[in-house]
Amino acid sequence: MTVSDRPLRSVATTGTPDHQVVLHGTDWAALDTAFGTGEGLPAALAGLLDPDPAVQADALGALGSVRHQNSFYEGTVPVALFVAAVLSHPATDTTGPGRTGDGTRTRPTRALILEWLADLARDGDDESARIDGNEEMGAFRDLRPVFYGAVAPFLGHGEAAVGDAALIAALSLTEHPELAGHRHELVRHTRRLLATSTDRLHRNAALAALRAWGQDTSGLETADDITARNRYAAWRAAASNGESRYCDEPPF
Repeated sequence: MTVSDRPLRSVATTGTPDHQVVLHGTDWAALDTAFGTGEGLPAALAGLLDPDPAVQADALGALGSVRHQNSFYEGTVPVALFVAAVLSHPATDTTGPGRTGDGTRTRPTRALILEWLADLARDGDDESARIDGNEEMGAFRDLRPVFYGAVAPFLGHGEAAVGDAALIAALSLTEHPELAGHRHELVRHTRRLLATSTDRLHRNAALAALRAWGQDTSGLETADDITARNRYAAWRAAASNGESRYCDEPPF
């Protein structure tokens, strides 16, 4: 697969390509997804730039075919490059329904896009690569500096939902050796998130990153954080003993 007749790996030296280059320079029908070829992906990607935020949310949901069950496909990286490229596009500066289409809870579209990238980054983190890596995941992991470059401008964004989503994406992306120098800056943003956010998944990711970087988190944890940490430890212990357990909520 090529983007504007250049091997995809060359993007790592040129930065995020223009979204139009990705859209029109990719042979989508030749790429696999979880549900067949990527022939329908251009329409979904174009929907991200629709002026109606409900259409944008639906379009983002349609991109699940390239990360179904946390897996990577041939269509994953070009879709991710397009998604990263439109983060700063004026059309994504909208507010509308969340991913479920629940009109009672509105979210910035840009936050939803960043959360999609954050989920993808977590799917391709170091632990996932050790367990079930493949060539497509490797292509994404090689391009983590490019994706970080797209995400970083939104760290500390005035809208907390946008800034927090950018941070969660950045935490996984900075596992790339070339990005290790950015972790010092992320510590400040991570501590801010822990002082202001009650989002369980965000808090878990923030605390895990700080611990991985050797930071003391004892003064940052709430009672709920400690409960979640103990629950996860118990789940891991059960899993290591071969016990089959299921949690209604992710234990991480």
